[in-house]
Amino acid sequence: MAAALLCGCAQSDFTYVRDDDGATYFKVPSGWRKVDQKSLDSRIFGDLESAAAQAQKQASWTVAFDAHTRPSADHLLIGATGAEDQPFVVAKVQKLSESEQNQVSLNVLRNSIGLPVAVPDTLRQQLEADAANPFKQFELLADQVLPAHDGIRGVRSVFNFRLLNGPVQTFDETAYLSADGSHISTLLIRCSATCYRKRAGEINVIAQSFKVKRLLNQ
Repeated sequence: MAAALLCGCAQSDFTYVRDDDGATYFKVPSGWRKVDQKSLDSRIFGDLESAAAQAQKQASWTVAFDAHTRPSADHLLIGATGAEDQPFVVAKVQKLSESEQNQVSLNVLRNSIGLPVAVPDTLRQQLEADAANPFKQFELLADQVLPAHDGIRGVRSVFNFRLLNGPVQTFDETAYLSADGSHISTLLIRCSATCYRKRAGEINVIAQSFKVKRLLNQ
């Protein structure tokens, strides 16, 4: 499914993005470039030849934008080295099965993009000790339960991970549960910790623009 870009004036400082249902929307600086959809889906869902990946893809809408001059889905979790690192933003709207709807909690929202954010201490210790786990040195920087509106619940979390022994990466994640409980909408912004501190104001504008307007199935 393709992103729908809302047309504005020619000199607009932002690109306005919404999902196919028009219920989830956000904006990014106009200079940020859209990431190749097939590459992005491969990163999020895995081997697209598999039935499981296809099922997940069919139940989801995704889009990503990269501030780097050479946009790449490879920048989803870790960016270019040194001064070349730039912010990356990905949005995902996932339709939940009946079983998943019955199990949704705020912690499910915190983990909705697939990163181990809200996990028990024992599991966190296991992840830190597991040499095969690329996500190390988790640090929760901020966590806010967003004010509910029109039955829509949300949470915003900011946290650090060190990936593959590289620079510490800061992730700014906002997730909403639709009023009827049928969809989770997630926005994840990533940049190195140094980059995030330098561009915190710009990143905050993007995060605050992310909204779910109404029930997705109406």
